[in-house]
Amino acid sequence: MFSTLESTWDHSARRRWTTLASFSMQALGLSLLLAVPVLFVQGPPRLQWLAASVFSPPPASAPPAPRGAQRAPHASNMSGDQLLQPAAIPNGIATMIDHDVPGAPAFAETGVPGGTGHRGPGVPGSTGDLSAFAPPPPPAPVRPLRVSERSEGDLIHRVKPTYPLLAREARIQGSVKLRAIISKTGTIENLSIVNGHAMLVASAIEAVRQWRYRPYLLNGEPIEVETEITVNFILSGG
Repeated sequence: MFSTLESTWDHSARRRWTTLASFSMQALGLSLLLAVPVLFVQGPPRLQWLAASVFSPPPASAPPAPRGAQRAPHASNMSGDQLLQPAAIPNGIATMIDHDVPGAPAFAETGVPGGTGHRGPGVPGSTGDLSAFAPPPPPAPVRPLRVSERSEGDLIHRVKPTYPLLAREARIQGSVKLRAIISKTGTIENLSIVNGHAMLVASAIEAVRQWRYRPYLLNGEPIEVETEITVNFILSGG
């Protein structure tokens, strides 16, 4: 019984020492962790240098050079291909004296053939020959030239239309307007109706197809023209 109690006491005592040693080691480690920042922290920054650099007065400027002292002038403002800065600004403007420039040499007034001072045949292609500046003739129109109506004098062959019998019996009269193209030879082409009574149109077209006109000339060349032709149907003896 006593041996059992003794072993139990020894076991309890060992646990206490072990626990105490563990707490001691933990406390030591915690103390070291808290002491490290205190040991290595830097002190407050010194303000001596900042205050000295900010509040120090600026250095005194160099005294201006006396007005009477001037540098020795350079013999020339050019140094090779570079322009040198002048040493001083002059008080006045120097007076430049230009020497007389010799006049142009006198030439003998021989004149140019065709010029204003000599009457001659002129130079081909120059202002003496105005034929070289003649404007070119205007080009001929691609489409037929539009002409309102050709005059009676341009009609060289005319066929009188036949009055339709039904239109005569119905006492129908009036005008038939046609549109046509007169060719370069004066014949009628592309004949179409503009307006007119239906009973008079056929007779007017048949007669106008046989008409012949004098060719229309533009710059001396015959061209096609588009015109309108009017055929009148009038009953005689009202």
